[in-house]
Amino acid sequence: MIKVYVSRFDKEKDEKPHLESYEIEKKPKMKVLDALNEINEKYDEDISFRSSCRAGQCGSCGIKYKGNGALACKKEIQDGAVIEPLDFPVIKDLVVDKSSVEEKVKDLNLYTQRKSEPTIETDFNNNDVTDTKKVRGCIECYSCLSTCPVVKHFSEEFSGPYFMRYLTKFGLDPREDDTRLNDLLKEGLYNCTSCGKCGAVCPKNINSFGDAIEKMRALACKNDLGPLPEQVNFETSIKKTGRSIAENGESFIKSVNKDKDKSKKNKVALFTGCMVDNKLQHVGEALMDVLKVNDIEIDIPEGQVCCASPLLRTGQTEIVEDLVNKNKEIFKDYDTVITICAGCGATLKNDHPKFGSKLNVQDISEFLIDKLDTSKMKELNTNVTWHDPCHLSRSQGIKDEPREIIEKIPGVTLTEMQYPCQCCGAGGGIKSGRPEIALTLSKDKAEMIKQTGAESVITICPFCQYNLQDGLDAIDLENVKAMNILELLQKAYSDD
Repeated sequence: MIKVYVSRFDKEKDEKPHLESYEIEKKPKMKVLDALNEINEKYDEDISFRSSCRAGQCGSCGIKYKGNGALACKKEIQDGAVIEPLDFPVIKDLVVDKSSVEEKVKDLNLYTQRKSEPTIETDFNNNDVTDTKKVRGCIECYSCLSTCPVVKHFSEEFSGPYFMRYLTKFGLDPREDDTRLNDLLKEGLYNCTSCGKCGAVCPKNINSFGDAIEKMRALACKNDLGPLPEQVNFETSIKKTGRSIAENGESFIKSVNKDKDKSKKNKVALFTGCMVDNKLQHVGEALMDVLKVNDIEIDIPEGQVCCASPLLRTGQTEIVEDLVNKNKEIFKDYDTVITICAGCGATLKNDHPKFGSKLNVQDISEFLIDKLDTSKMKELNTNVTWHDPCHLSRSQGIKDEPREIIEKIPGVTLTEMQYPCQCCGAGGGIKSGRPEIALTLSKDKAEMIKQTGAESVITICPFCQYNLQDGLDAIDLENVKAMNILELLQKAYSDD
């Protein structure tokens, strides 16, 4: 038997939606839709919901499952599941009024139109048409709109992934008259955090950020319509120093290589990333302490530059290939390149190969998972929670390794927050370009952290760490700290 929670609402007798619980027998591969039918039959209920094809093709059975958009006919039911309506006005139970989306589609004239001669030749075999295929499979379930953390708070400033995808479909179509880019900018092209949650919940696996928003941001930059003024600083700084962030104190690479024997070469090298090198040097120092106690030697090559993530995410692609080639040359003789920043790791793994660089890249959690000597650890007696960086959990598929490392540390209790993989708001250039969005999303996460009673929130992303701390401070959680997993390990291995 499993317990399932379903949101109920009848305007004739309820002031607002509320959850009711039901116990049913779970059958093999039982879907949410099957569970709802089972509840209605077993309890003689009349839970209202939409469904039609039962094959994941019509999109009519869209619901929220544990806080994320999903199709009731495709999502397998689990014990403790919370089933709610999508984030639209509720008509009854799980049935919602989606007319606001339909009105917006109408207002945006979302159909092919040519008011002037196109600047692109009509050639249905060219790359532009091929690109549109990646965003044309939408079945209009609206799961992405009910999952997007930015839409939740800033729907007036960001219309959401559904409309970004829709507008991009026409923006990349050679039959169009090139007006869609302006529409995208008006609808919040630069207000997306690049978290990728919309793609993760999409039943058709549409990558609304990578195949829509990121492409159109690049087009905006080529037409001098982007990026945001604050994001121009990324490229300016990288061109000048190789780093997207100015030095705050001596760089980590400089300090660690001062007394190093450079004649000795190791097989493993560290890609530091801009944040650790120039702003959060103590994270790099924590790594060195952890490696030393576990008798692991690595190189930290000088001359490495920004991975180009800040540029790619904001559409500034002019110097990306040069950065890729510089790093390719620096790391070409190493068997493994480790990263301590989720964004850097995702970029090195997923973007650099497009430019011919195929390094063997491992996140630090992948690298350390079977190398830690737990006999040298002391008991910490602390309660922590874990934040999944978007570019670690979704972009790299890494969720288990960090948790397993935390659970290896004596005396550490890991308490999961409600939605550990919900975006904190730090990515996609949002922290610099739209700080109000970054802080609002970070405060959401801080409230979740507060509910766990944890003393620390652990992560493997300097940008997340920095933004999470801002959110914790904003809700006055002064005693709760955002930490890199390496800092937690450093404490476990320290003599203090």
